[in-house]
Amino acid sequence: MSLPPGFLDELRTRLSMSQVAGRKVMWDQRKSNQAKGDMWAPCPFHQEKTASFHVDDRKGFYYCFGCHAKGDAISFVRETENVSFMEAVEILAGEAGMQMPARDPKAQEKADRRTQLAEVMEMAVSHFRLMLKTGAGAEARDYLTRRGLDDAALDRWDIGFAPDAWQGLWDHLKAKGVEDDLILGAGLAKPSQKGGKPYDTFRGRIIFPIRDARGRAIAFGGRAMDPNDNAKYLNSPETDLFDKGRSLYNHGPAREAAGKGAPLIVAEGYMDVIALSEAGFGATVAPLGTAITEDQLRLLWRIAPEPIIALDGDKAGLRAAMRVIDNALPLLEAGQSLRFAIMPEGKDPDDLLKESGPEAMQALIDGAQPMVDLLWQRETEGKVFDSPERKAALDKDLRTAIARIQDPSIRNHYGQAIKDKRWELFRARPQGSKGQGGQKRAWQPGKGGGWQQTPPVLASTKTSLLASADDRAQEALREAVILAILIRRPDMLDQVESRMERIEMVGPGHGDLQQLLLRHAHDGAAVLADQIEARIGAQALEKLFALNHVRITPAIRADDDDEIVSACLTEELTKLEALRGARREVIDAEADMNALPDEGVTWRLGQAAEARNKALRSQTEDKATYEVADNGSLLNREERDALDALLAQIDPKKGT
Repeated sequence: MSLPPGFLDELRTRLSMSQVAGRKVMWDQRKSNQAKGDMWAPCPFHQEKTASFHVDDRKGFYYCFGCHAKGDAISFVRETENVSFMEAVEILAGEAGMQMPARDPKAQEKADRRTQLAEVMEMAVSHFRLMLKTGAGAEARDYLTRRGLDDAALDRWDIGFAPDAWQGLWDHLKAKGVEDDLILGAGLAKPSQKGGKPYDTFRGRIIFPIRDARGRAIAFGGRAMDPNDNAKYLNSPETDLFDKGRSLYNHGPAREAAGKGAPLIVAEGYMDVIALSEAGFGATVAPLGTAITEDQLRLLWRIAPEPIIALDGDKAGLRAAMRVIDNALPLLEAGQSLRFAIMPEGKDPDDLLKESGPEAMQALIDGAQPMVDLLWQRETEGKVFDSPERKAALDKDLRTAIARIQDPSIRNHYGQAIKDKRWELFRARPQGSKGQGGQKRAWQPGKGGGWQQTPPVLASTKTSLLASADDRAQEALREAVILAILIRRPDMLDQVESRMERIEMVGPGHGDLQQLLLRHAHDGAAVLADQIEARIGAQALEKLFALNHVRITPAIRADDDDEIVSACLTEELTKLEALRGARREVIDAEADMNALPDEGVTWRLGQAAEARNKALRSQTEDKATYEVADNGSLLNREERDALDALLAQIDPKKGT
């Protein structure tokens, strides 16, 4: 059975050599460099203990320095699975999600035609290069000189020119004996709709040859010299040689440069690629007039694990970046992602290089943002989240985007990163709690009331519970109970998360515990405790759970009873909110009485006091009295008395 042209190339593109070999070998992590596709393992073809089996992911080959076995993914499957060539292709095609083609008796004929088309394309390259050096190409040469390209650069990139003539290239190729169907099949000419001679595809344009990874000319890109031309850039139509969505401009040289350690950069156009490469950024490629496709992403990841998308700093460039994110999310794998270097507004890489030099471009590359930052920017930029509904809409959009990630580990990490960013946006600085210069403010009764500047609190004062005084001391104790319950049972946070976000802690160290709880509760109690110990020390938890008020809380003593835990947690939050609501009402009333007292103020105070007392008179409050036993544990006094009475009935001597 013969395979159609391009099938094996596509198969090798979709599967990396390390993916195929990774099923049979255990990689030596100390010797391997996954970022560069440089992998080492003990050889699967002979018995050994050292890692002499080497895989070069960029080239798609393996070689053993012990037994000298070598080959590509197909030969690896043939040798390890003991199958024929076609069976190995079928195995790999199944893994890559490619359907095996039907038997094609004309496959060899098609392969021969592709070879002929490639030869015609090289003839066209030579013709366009010659035309650039003639008088007809004077204006194009001037333009390229203004763009900073000298004769040596023009030769390196094989840049040419197509004069504004209807059959210039057609006549040239026909004079060399090229058949009509080959010229048309290569996309170099189009048939006339009026019955005349076919006419050239490219006219009045600077020509950029597009080559595949092996260096064969497969298409052209043309830039119009006429500023009024509707199509500034024009690519060859798709042919047997050229698939626009599966090709990259400067693919081969960029792959070679990336293999030597250069960062892989994805620019927007031909001139950006040329400018960056000439400035020393040799591993630069560009898609061909379309948004980056899934196939192009796979090509990029075959070259480097984390390509840098360098897009123009305008609205179109940002829109292109967002489209890339949507295509990339389902394809993400461990160690395989994208970063983004957004140019200054209104500039492209060529502009930046001319104005600020390679150093400015290098700084942008070094500071390239991870993809999660662009995803967050897309969902939040220009939006206001001043209502629960808008916040919920943001959460829904982010969940929908993250759900497209197939790898569960990456999906979890994206979720954590988004949660951290959401924390910074909504929770880090409650509204009204900061004054000018970032100084902390507090609600103080005084002339006119309102937020008053508060002097800084001494460190020694912060550590004392008495710093809060009276009601604040009671509030601090209730805060401690709430924090202790949630630290012991972080799975309960979902029920009260929005209420926890609004609490401004007054107890010593409670604010730090609150932030760590909200950030890491989803990781489980053990991880949360480790985070608290790492950030603020194990003594913080010891001090919290040592409080008698915490130790006698029913939820702590029965933390495996969801109903008790939930009821106790809800009750403590309600009491705390009632205490603070009543205090704020008193402060407001005092301010109103200083201004214009009336009966309404008295009524408001009465309502606040009633709400406070109602919350504190909870029917579920634990009213038991406890005492400390000899071993330090807490005992319910009523239960202790009942036990003593029972013992007295059994043995009167023990009841005395």
